Amino acid sequence: MAGGGRGANLRAMAGANEKSAEKLGKLVETLRGRRSLLIVMQDNPDPDSFAAAAALRRLAHHADPDLACSIAYGGVVGRGENRALVSYLGLNFRRIGQVEPSKFDVVALVDTQPGSGNNSLPAEVRADVVLDHHPLRPETRSAPFTDVRRRYGAVSTILWEYLVAARIEPDPPLATALLYAIRTDTRDLGTEAAGADVAAAEGLFRLANTRMLSAIQRGSVNGEYFATLSRALDVARVHGETIIALLGDVPSPDSTGEIADLFLRHEDVEWVLCLGYHDAKAWISVRTARTGEPAGALMRDVMHGIGTGGGHDTLAGGQVVLERDSAAERERIEREIRSRFLDAMGQSPRGGRRLVPNGPV
Repeated sequence: MAGGGRGANLRAMAGANEKSAEKLGKLVETLRGRRSLLIVMQDNPDPDSFAAAAALRRLAHHADPDLACSIAYGGVVGRGENRALVSYLGLNFRRIGQVEPSKFDVVALVDTQPGSGNNSLPAEVRADVVLDHHPLRPETRSAPFTDVRRRYGAVSTILWEYLVAARIEPDPPLATALLYAIRTDTRDLGTEAAGADVAAAEGLFRLANTRMLSAIQRGSVNGEYFATLSRALDVARVHGETIIALLGDVPSPDSTGEIADLFLRHEDVEWVLCLGYHDAKAWISVRTARTGEPAGALMRDVMHGIGTGGGHDTLAGGQVVLERDSAAERERIEREIRSRFLDAMGQSPRGGRRLVPNGPV
């Protein structure tokens, strides 16, 4: 049985590499003869976005050294680890407000898709290239080149396979970024990982700077992080095996994910939802320790008719654009999201005990 399983994995990886080689050829054709490429990441990009965008830039320059490439994003880079990764990569990641997308010959979306609500590419600008690992959206089908692999734990795995197909050995910073991205998006090659992710991590490990990888994971944080954490501990409520924390204003959208990751470590908790406000939007992060119950699908159901949402099996996110950003609007959003989420958990929205019983009143 073990040998048969390993053989099946090898055949699957070989098939994936054949697909990547074919896709790479089509991507090169899409870029050939163009003068400028804009790579747009998801808003508030994570390591997978940064690494995949950097790898696509490397591939584009390999295909045509004269092709001018810019990498842009909306939102902010909040988590200390992400800031450390950006600094280490040494690339000029630009805010999308600093560029004019319509002036570029080719526009690529990485780790996001048209109509997903989590990127700042203007609606009137068509994406020519879409690389992602989230569920395929109908709007994506109109792009001339797409490679969306839902079963992959990280879009960086797709880009690694492209690099292999192009016979490009990434330098240590890029290899380190790709490895870190795959590890973070798959929770250290856990339940989110496919065989291709494991193979990619193995290939990248020998090329990465492991000392720098450790330094990125220990990215520094400022005082706002600890103030947010203190408030989160105060407001968090436990409903059965679920924690909900309504955080109020947060220093960055990443704050909700950071707190959710931390709360999921509670030994008696299976689900976490954190909600915070930043830049006239409500940001929601969901985490689960359960397998076989996709958090992304749950997030889409919870956010239906309220905002946008999606994600993977064990982590998901959503956002709501605030119309007035009033206390009444915030209360309405929190009440509806909290009620829907707890209903999905089989829990009553009433009650709930403090996460920290002896915390401040």
